[in-house]
Amino acid sequence: MSTVAEINETISQLTIDELRAVEQRLLQEYRQRKVGIIFDDAYGTLTEEDLRAIQDEALRVIDGESPRQ
Repeated sequence: MSTVAEINETISQLTIDELRAVEQRLLQEYRQRKVGIIFDDAYGTLTEEDLRAIQDEALRVIDGESPRQ
């Protein structure tokens, strides 16, 4: 897998355990590069992407839209 397209194509075929392993590897890479992680402690990891998603959801509720499921 050398491209993002190949990864995106393959990711839907992974098991939940494999997805978790990929997620952990990505978080490890963010930690090593010292980018994208806001909190990283015993309670879990919060990334910039997580924070954007939380913000988007809050704004949807404020605007009177239904929350995404």
